[in-house]
Amino acid sequence: MNKSLVKEVGKLLVIGFPGKEVPDYIRRMMHQYHIGGMILFSRNIGTPEEVLRLTTDLQKEAKKAGYTHPLLICVDQENGVVRRLGEGTTIFPGAMALGATNNPKNAYHIGLATAKELKALGINWNLAPVLDVNNNPDNPVIGVRSFGESAEMVADFGRQMMQGMQDGGVITTLKHFPGHGDTNVDSHLDLPVISHHKERLKKVELLPFQTSIDAGADTVMSAHVYFPAIESKQGVPATLSKKVITELLRTELAFDGVVTTDCLEMRAIANGVGTEQSAVEAIKAGVDLLIISHTANKQQDTIQKIIQLIEANELDRSFITQSIRRIDSLKEKYLHWDDIQLVGEEAVPKVINCKQHEEIAYQMYKESITVVKNENVIPVSLKEKDRVLVLWPNDGGTMGVEDKRHTTHALDEAVKSYHKEVDKIDVTDDMTALDIEEIVAKAHHYDFIFVGTLTITIGSKQVTLVEKLAQAQLSFVVIAMRSPYDLRYIPQVKAYINTYEFTYPALQVAAGAVFGKEKVSGTSPVTIFP
Repeated sequence: MNKSLVKEVGKLLVIGFPGKEVPDYIRRMMHQYHIGGMILFSRNIGTPEEVLRLTTDLQKEAKKAGYTHPLLICVDQENGVVRRLGEGTTIFPGAMALGATNNPKNAYHIGLATAKELKALGINWNLAPVLDVNNNPDNPVIGVRSFGESAEMVADFGRQMMQGMQDGGVITTLKHFPGHGDTNVDSHLDLPVISHHKERLKKVELLPFQTSIDAGADTVMSAHVYFPAIESKQGVPATLSKKVITELLRTELAFDGVVTTDCLEMRAIANGVGTEQSAVEAIKAGVDLLIISHTANKQQDTIQKIIQLIEANELDRSFITQSIRRIDSLKEKYLHWDDIQLVGEEAVPKVINCKQHEEIAYQMYKESITVVKNENVIPVSLKEKDRVLVLWPNDGGTMGVEDKRHTTHALDEAVKSYHKEVDKIDVTDDMTALDIEEIVAKAHHYDFIFVGTLTITIGSKQVTLVEKLAQAQLSFVVIAMRSPYDLRYIPQVKAYINTYEFTYPALQVAAGAVFGKEKVSGTSPVTIFP
């Protein structure tokens, strides 16, 4: 087997692995194939010290294996509900929270601060910003990951976020091209279809991508979404479509940077032609980097399949050559061995979770938290012995891309930071009518109630619970901790606040606003009622 070809094909792969230490099979693959990059998930993330040790170990192995450039190491650090960094790092607001500040420069500042912390931990590539325009309230996978429903606004905020991260020395990725905002299917689970005609796509879905491409985008991630107005062949997702990747993205939008797939193990792809064959089709479409996040056999089999097809003259090697040119150019711009501490003990830089970053983030939260409705309920004034109840949605559904470890029971803790007498009751969607009556009966013994929601859906028992609380004329506020659209299902509430995310700082600022201790100024970046 041609060793040069093996390492060229290996450069196209970005792979994931379990654990906080580098497995032996990953080391072997780096030496044998010169794997291009690694993708880290929450399963790989521990303390800042552990993350830096892991990324440094990966780079040391790459150096040993004879890599010309350092290894690409990426994460989905969109902030908000989709973040990978954990304890000991700054919690920054996500896209829709930033959109609610109505100031695109805020996206630049958060992008810059995010990049500084990522780079300090040895992560050189962020799979962000999300440039999807969330104009479908029922979108199950984008939602608050988007800056809002206006294409122009998403374009402005997305460009600023991208430039902030680039100025912090981190590679950025525009996703999910050509747009995942107007879908009602999660591509982690099935293949979504967007049926808009080409002119509409240009005005809405494509505008943010064109804006950031013109401003110097590094990489673009393809969406596992089918666009019949662009791709005539039935059911071919954008990731595998030459018409989308080569004709639209490269020719019409004039992007000559690196194109990466979303994970090829997502069901929208894996349930079709399968992971290995989809990698081949993606290469033919014009994609450069292939992300296979989880399964070692699929990672290895994909490399072998591509090599076999090239050697059998069934896949043109020039596709690989062009991709290597683009990948090497990106690495030369951002990745340098001098930036990596290959000798001695790694020390976590002081920029991680520094006071300045905490202050920037807190200010952004104050500018983002949105009081959508308030009929003389807040601010609430309580005596020291008054009792407060928090109703927490214990089984609020999470998107596949979210980390469940970040959906902590933080609302009651946030309320306790302002008032001592606080109790919490978990609310689940398998509640019976009797359960609801019991909760309402208990609620009568409290002076004020916080109702947390995490994306209400039609038929949710939470709707019944809120209706009963309103009928009983109890004093309460709804804190929508993810979907800003929850008010559609509970229009009778007198006080309703959107935080756009369930991060602790967002909930703490919201609780502060309820008690009159924080002044918040967010404006909704989406239309809640049509």
